[in-house]
Amino acid sequence: MSLNLNDKKAVVAEISAKVTSAQTIVVAEYRGIQVSHLTQLRAKARAQGVYLRVLKNTLARRAVEGTVFASLASEMTGPLIYSISVDAVAAAKVIYDFAKGNDKLVVKAGNYAGKSLDKAGVAALASIPSREVLLAQIVGMMQAPVAGFARGLAALAAKKEAETA
Repeated sequence: MSLNLNDKKAVVAEISAKVTSAQTIVVAEYRGIQVSHLTQLRAKARAQGVYLRVLKNTLARRAVEGTVFASLASEMTGPLIYSISVDAVAAAKVIYDFAKGNDKLVVKAGNYAGKSLDKAGVAALASIPSREVLLAQIVGMMQAPVAGFARGLAALAAKKEAETA
């Protein structure tokens, strides 16, 4: 069923709103993928806070026109699924991880903060740990010197206690 002009304008407005707040867009070709697999992909995307949608390419081109993602318009050919996220790595991670297990989903291109990414670039972006993991690593690094100092003080106290006993 084709969309009338008002429906098309609504879709472009919705996608434009998502694009203005996004950091990353990844596009993948989904030719021949089963509906059940696509449903799994959508569920994973929702869980990660990723906006995932199959769009007409002309509408997607209009939505990214005049934004930092405009360079992605040249890659918008064929049956594509669009993954848009505010988190820098979430869109790439969802699509790339799913494509590893399903050969029918082919990562085509991406764009991170205005920089065009090819398939290898999307893979590199997907390999970056999530924000929560990075924050946990930073906290762990900050706690390590304090914990080491506390262990040193405890060992020194134990040594002093052993000498006096």
